[in-house]
Amino acid sequence: MSNPNSLIRVVLWRHGQTDWNVENRFQGHSDIPLNKVGEYQVVQAASVLAGLKPNRIISSDLIRAQSTAAALADLTNLKVEINPGLRETHGGLWEGKTAPENRATHGDLFANWYEGGDEPAGVTGERRSDVAKRAVSVIEKETENFSGTIVFVTHGGTVRSVLGSILKLPIAQWGVIGGLSNACWSVLELTKHHTGSRWYLAEHNAGSLPEPVFGDDAVN
Repeated sequence: MSNPNSLIRVVLWRHGQTDWNVENRFQGHSDIPLNKVGEYQVVQAASVLAGLKPNRIISSDLIRAQSTAAALADLTNLKVEINPGLRETHGGLWEGKTAPENRATHGDLFANWYEGGDEPAGVTGERRSDVAKRAVSVIEKETENFSGTIVFVTHGGTVRSVLGSILKLPIAQWGVIGGLSNACWSVLELTKHHTGSRWYLAEHNAGSLPEPVFGDDAVN
């Protein structure tokens, strides 16, 4: 869905597949490259996203995100801007380990975190609220005094934290936002309404372009 009154469109694009994704390993800040499937996924996704005619591409500094962003840059002739504030959650002691391994070593902590708690990931890592704070600050800064479309190339956990924060959901409810598949995206649009403007979720876990929404009184 897309609102014809939108002022700013933010595309939150998750990187393509990596071997650690397939193995269900906690990647976090570990700099894992795309695998062959991921390389294919991002080329296909970029061919769709190019249809939005983005004005800017801003990527996490991790290689899996940069490689994803490069596929869109090749089609749009835009320069990829790098911002480490868009990184995935730092997983602390959980990075590089599978979910069963992390349950075995930190059962209660992992269970609470997995169910949506705001505990530090992997004992020494980041809280969801920390991730939201740094990533949302990037989005707010880059969309200030801006009109158009920005593609932020980032990570699944980061996107969920951004959406939960921007949509003003309690942290305990961020888990109701479904995950993003590799190389898929969510779309936020800042729209005008009678009391000013607000962000709303136009698409989530999408692989196609937003279609206009006409005659929806809730957002007009």
